Amino acid sequence: MKSAIILAAGKGTRMVSKKNKVMHEILGKPLIEHVVNNLEKSGVSFQVVVVGHQAQAIQDHLEDRVHYAVQAQQLGTGHAIQQAKIAKANQGSTLIMYGDIPLVQPETIQALFKHHEGYDLTVATTILDDPSMYGRIIKDEAGDLIKIVEYKDASETERQIQEINTGIYCIDNQLLWKHIDEISNNNKQKEYYITDIVEIFYKNNYKINTMIVEDDFEVMGINDRLELLTANQWLQNKINTGWLKQGVTLIDPNSTYIDPDVSIGIDTIIHPNVRLEKLTKIGENCTIYSNSVIINSTIANNTVIDSSHINDSKIGSHCKIGPMARLRYGTVISDYTKIGNFVEIKNSTLGYNVRCMHLTYVGDSEVGDDVNLGCGVVTVNYDGKNKYKTIIEDGAFIGSNVNLIAPVRIGKNAVVAAGTTVNKDVDEGDMAIGRVRQENKAGYGHKYTSK
Repeated sequence: MKSAIILAAGKGTRMVSKKNKVMHEILGKPLIEHVVNNLEKSGVSFQVVVVGHQAQAIQDHLEDRVHYAVQAQQLGTGHAIQQAKIAKANQGSTLIMYGDIPLVQPETIQALFKHHEGYDLTVATTILDDPSMYGRIIKDEAGDLIKIVEYKDASETERQIQEINTGIYCIDNQLLWKHIDEISNNNKQKEYYITDIVEIFYKNNYKINTMIVEDDFEVMGINDRLELLTANQWLQNKINTGWLKQGVTLIDPNSTYIDPDVSIGIDTIIHPNVRLEKLTKIGENCTIYSNSVIINSTIANNTVIDSSHINDSKIGSHCKIGPMARLRYGTVISDYTKIGNFVEIKNSTLGYNVRCMHLTYVGDSEVGDDVNLGCGVVTVNYDGKNKYKTIIEDGAFIGSNVNLIAPVRIGKNAVVAAGTTVNKDVDEGDMAIGRVRQENKAGYGHKYTSK
């Protein structure tokens, strides 16, 4: 069985925030969620998150995906693990890591478990040109790991070592719980360090191993907003590079924001300053022009999105959206439909080959196939208390500057003349005209302009 204990009880004061450090986001997800996701993808079936500071925020976000243990007092990493007794009975190996190390990829976690086979403890390490404040890896003459020394407790000689502790351990679970209480706080900080488990295992002649993680960015901890930015850039670059290799054109990857769970079809072209967020799915051979934001939406093949905001919507194939259109939650657009500039659509279904090109609001509506919505059409769906539905059937023609006061139905092939306010149903094939009759006053133009 593969288990994991995630340490997330600290305050993270260097973040200078009222929010728990592990709840800060990179690419739309909290740090802790990235950790949990990567562990799940690597085959870890049992996770315990040790919480403390602002525990409720973490629990509310992760819900029942993981188990929880509470560290009421932050007395060190060893003390934090002691609280995770819910994992005590597990057989097999347990991975221990921090909740602020979000970039460790599933492949690296799997490699660590594989590297650990035949050993009692394996420590993930990396080599840094500037190891700074990290704990140092201390080995004997044979190259075997003896202990890990925290920077504050290290001698000047030990501080010259460039191989550092990443804070990620793979350990035999039964041996962990057999010896966890042997960790003492006999150090300058008077804290219980999980790093001391290495020396304990060494003295008991257990098999200890190390695995160097080649890309040190994977194991970087996030302690402040500069590191948060660095992590965000690293992960975004990894994602964007992946899409380039899979047949997607990014005109400017440095200005293209793509969340981890987004999917994109081949031959799609994405222009600069585009955001694709959450569970968005883009089909093949689409074009997404600059300044488009697409959130949790599905775009079918051969569709063009031009400088538009699309949220929780579904768009068919061969559609043209924008520029400057806004599609809100619950919107479904069928194939070959065109939505033009300054059009807002909310919670509505538009059929095949609809034309809605200018300055229009469509809310809580069902629009059939081959419908034309002229400039300035408004579905008046709200009376101050309740929302009502507008139904426009196939082939209807709605002229410019029309108000459709819901609930109302416009029948098949009906016509609503420009400037009309409709407050009752229009039957199939009928024309509705409801505007003030025009009267021309001879000579009044000259009289007005001569004043």
